Amino acid sequence: MGMVAGSYNFVGIVNPGGCHGPSLFPTNSSSTPGPRAFFSFDCFRRTRRGGGGSGRGRRVTMATSPAPSSPQRKILKTSDHLRHVDSMSVKPSGAGKVSQLNAVILGEALASEAHDLVFPSHDFSSQALVSSPEKYEEMYKRSVEDPAGFWSDIASDFYWKKKWSQPVCSENLDVRNGNIKIEWFKGGRTNICYNCLDRNIESGNGGKVAMYWEGNEPGFDASLTYAQLLDKVCQLANCLKDMGVRKGDAVVIYLPMLMELPIAMLACARIGAVHSVVFAGFSSESLAQRIVDCKPKVVITSNAVKRGSKVISLKDIVDAGLVESAKNGISVDACLTYENQSAMKRETTKWQEGRDIWWQDVVPKYPTTCDVEWVDAEDPLFLLYTSGSTGKPKGVLHTTGGYMIYTATTFKYAFDYKPSDVYWCTADCGWITGHSYVTYGPMLNGATVIVFEGAPNYPDSGRCWDIVDKYKVTIFYTAPTLVRSLMRDGDEYVTRYSRKSLRVLGSVGEPINPSAWRWFFNVVGDSRCPISDTWWQTETGGFMITPLPGAWPQKPGSATFPFFGVQPVIVDEKGIEIEGECNGYLCVKSSWPGAFRTLYGDHDRYETTYFKAFPGYYFSGDGCSRDKDGYYWLTGRVDDVINVSGHRIGTAEVESALVSHPKCAEAAVVGVEHEVKGQGIYAFVTLVEGVPYSEELRKSLIMTVRSQIGAFAAPDKIHWAPGLPKTRSGKIMRRILRKIASRQLNELGDTSTLADPNVVDELIKLADS
Repeated sequence: MGMVAGSYNFVGIVNPGGCHGPSLFPTNSSSTPGPRAFFSFDCFRRTRRGGGGSGRGRRVTMATSPAPSSPQRKILKTSDHLRHVDSMSVKPSGAGKVSQLNAVILGEALASEAHDLVFPSHDFSSQALVSSPEKYEEMYKRSVEDPAGFWSDIASDFYWKKKWSQPVCSENLDVRNGNIKIEWFKGGRTNICYNCLDRNIESGNGGKVAMYWEGNEPGFDASLTYAQLLDKVCQLANCLKDMGVRKGDAVVIYLPMLMELPIAMLACARIGAVHSVVFAGFSSESLAQRIVDCKPKVVITSNAVKRGSKVISLKDIVDAGLVESAKNGISVDACLTYENQSAMKRETTKWQEGRDIWWQDVVPKYPTTCDVEWVDAEDPLFLLYTSGSTGKPKGVLHTTGGYMIYTATTFKYAFDYKPSDVYWCTADCGWITGHSYVTYGPMLNGATVIVFEGAPNYPDSGRCWDIVDKYKVTIFYTAPTLVRSLMRDGDEYVTRYSRKSLRVLGSVGEPINPSAWRWFFNVVGDSRCPISDTWWQTETGGFMITPLPGAWPQKPGSATFPFFGVQPVIVDEKGIEIEGECNGYLCVKSSWPGAFRTLYGDHDRYETTYFKAFPGYYFSGDGCSRDKDGYYWLTGRVDDVINVSGHRIGTAEVESALVSHPKCAEAAVVGVEHEVKGQGIYAFVTLVEGVPYSEELRKSLIMTVRSQIGAFAAPDKIHWAPGLPKTRSGKIMRRILRKIASRQLNELGDTSTLADPNVVDELIKLADS
């Protein structure tokens, strides 16, 4: 494995110290080895820049204190840290200059002695859960020096039928010391459904709205209070028990974003069953793979869903998947099917008597109370399959106790949650974001959440903001891909709506380029809403590096600092930790409660994929740079790093430079073989609406990259792209782009999960234009 960028002089290696790992912060005790602070919390000196009392245009000077000398290590520096250049001189329409931000040519600003940052307002900070860097320092320091005490105190706020035994955490992250093992709160008995629902009702919130459901068609909506939601969860739980589902049994859920999807997840959790939600966009073959792997007792689905103007027969996909899984020796006896009348009537739904059961015919007949199955903290909660480099999906296994505490805590602090908030995450529950931050994290906090069935641009690109105004949404969490898409469609779709209820914005799924960050901040948030730009993974269960609204000044595009209990390190290709301003591979030392415990049925693959590359650490698979102020910048997957004539270039950096061009709406970059340079840079570019393709524009885009990063990063090929192949959750399918770029058109694989499969044909037609 090569380095992400730069050249290093490497000295020494530090091994992690288990759950009670070394602190990120300096101590006076020589007995506590560990990384020095990369940032100083007394360094935020605010000085007013000429004129006015608005509080805008404040400059913050960042100071880092020299470290005491240590015989075990010395600072490892890079001679050419990866810069995040995003020039304000060329910006997409509507991005504009952030009102509180000066010197926003980030590439050069990172190298200067002072930085101008986006500050939360005084009013926001004064009411925030974490209101200052000093408060963050205090909490973070305890979380890494005394993780057992820190997380035990938080866990005590939840209901446990039986308290956990000691130690609170047991771990081994070093394959050289035996099998990888992570355990938190083992011996404690609890139930996440009880903590999501019963606990909130018992505290007097039974009449509070738990979920607002917004249908695909405007005007179709519904809601459930916490008490009503519990009734429906208990009815389904009783039904599943009658179908023979017991503790530890798997249930596959293949549902669209109806309220019945989180209901099904919570019902499984209530009886100790292990749910495996499969995104209702995966093909029958992909569904069959998952059925064969986890061998469910029941499959829960809907007859159809309408996305935009298109009707998709989910039941047909499930039927084909069940036929395929039966060929591989796994038969499922029951398929519980919800009739989604707005998409398809039951009369036109294909049916297999003896196996298929209509939800509406049986579930409402069951009692609205159901006994809780108390489970050990380390008993499995759910399986979620994620893509693997070998083509076989990886069944990520999360357990109950640690995941519960971690998702609840990350949701609370990363969004500065208040009981009056109305929260909307646009993710589908088929992905980890929908598990952690549509269902479990919010409901563990007693939040009111939005569940949206439709497409964000249907019937037009103002749908998101129409929903925000309708429900008075205060926290809006979405993906950079959607931000860029809406940005491309124009400000008028945003500004026609009030959006005055919004107070916190969030970003998830990939690094958000600074131009999109600014548009999100300025146009959507009216320059007043902090953005929680979160970095985490399916495997981590919850946020790992994230801003805390109210605590930190932000740099557009940076994930900022680690969450409580998380100890990120940047290592070189030999696994040596690099301190200070640098770039390399992002790893984590010591475990955190939300970490996944294994890959279902394949612990060897779990160890090989995540722990063998850098023994003693969890390897995220992502590249990362840290600037001189300690801010973390995610540079994309390591396998999305292109090696051009010895220069390792992060695809995210090239994409950010391209999108900074005023006529570029979106870009996706992949590497292709090059007979001279080893790899070449192949860029798929989507232009702003109405802008025609031209050779002059092609040259202008290439020059933008050359000027912002360097000639070595200039794309070898600009491929015009009317659209990019994306899943319905907004994830760009780079696997397909790589195949198109390398002209391996017979190896495109399954495109059924794409929001618009026709995009692939259009890209192929334009391949040589």
